[in-house]
Amino acid sequence: MELEEAIAKRHSYRGPMDTQPVPRDHLITIVEAGIRAPSGKNAQTTEFVIIDDPAMVQQINAMHPANKAMNQAPAMIACVIDKQPQAVYEGYNFQIEDCAAAVENMLLTITGLGYASVWIDGWLRIDNHAAKLAQLLRLPEHKKIQIILPVGIPLEQWPPKERKPFASRACFNTYTLNGEQH
Repeated sequence: MELEEAIAKRHSYRGPMDTQPVPRDHLITIVEAGIRAPSGKNAQTTEFVIIDDPAMVQQINAMHPANKAMNQAPAMIACVIDKQPQAVYEGYNFQIEDCAAAVENMLLTITGLGYASVWIDGWLRIDNHAAKLAQLLRLPEHKKIQIILPVGIPLEQWPPKERKPFASRACFNTYTLNGEQH
């Protein structure tokens, strides 16, 4: 699949997934796309835990019964960052941005390979889910899971959601959107 097509087809899939395993070489390809993402000052702060052990996947699946993708996915990728990141430029760190760039590369690769996923972030922030998952994955105390991506073959076809038109979200040279001009 060409990049433009993957961008057009990529969407957050929360539906049921086929339970057949995702081949490890595909999981490696997906994570390699994340590794190739840009990072602030080339700090390369995001690390990845690929979860494909059926027993471990089943434990994670059971944690989120409301999300069919999350509770049926045969594989997952946890994106890991530091709890107390080091500054890399003028007192700033960019690990959230680095993680987001890696996740987008992986989502496009997931789509390009014919799989589906959804960016799981908010769920990790409630009811101590991130800490429970970190314990299951045996993360060091100074690390945390920022994003988790369930990966599998979708059992339903969902069209991407409509996007606002270009002219309502982009302009040239000065801000002239929504009738505002300064």
